[in-house]
Amino acid sequence: MKNEGWNEAGIPLAYLFTFRCYGTWLHGDERGAVDRFNNKYEMPFLPPNNKWQRFVESRLKYEPVKLNGRMRKSVETAVEETCQIRGWNIYAVNVRTNHCHSVVDIGNESSKKALNALKANATRQMREDGWWPFDHSPWAEKGSRRFLWTEKSIEMAIDYVVNGQGKPLPDFNCQDEQ
Repeated sequence: MKNEGWNEAGIPLAYLFTFRCYGTWLHGDERGAVDRFNNKYEMPFLPPNNKWQRFVESRLKYEPVKLNGRMRKSVETAVEETCQIRGWNIYAVNVRTNHCHSVVDIGNESSKKALNALKANATRQMREDGWWPFDHSPWAEKGSRRFLWTEKSIEMAIDYVVNGQGKPLPDFNCQDEQ
């Protein structure tokens, strides 16, 4: 890993990228949410709102996306290959049934473009593997790009990605998981 503390160029040492599957965490959800007015560092999530959640659900264009084992393997492969091709250092990746987390050092590249590349290549890989036959994206719009400025923050993000996501999921080769 790199030196402890801030980078002289003012560039984060790495990022915690998170992208969610379409329709799996909507406004009003009991886990809370953010919107364009409530999306600043350390602001609390918006509280649950069943009426708002039902409204948002009624406006979904497609069914919510849940990744099975083979889809998760495609996404993991795409994230790793994207990092390898672009010369990014990947510290951790964990693909769940409704989201993907990765800790990646992208150097001085745009974090927004990096997140878009991860999502686009994950979709491409699922299509190539035959697990995503649709024209629309399996991902929610945007995603999360947490800046990791210190070695300690990278270590904490890696621990969160590897150990903080709940029980291990069934093997990638499983036909279906419920």
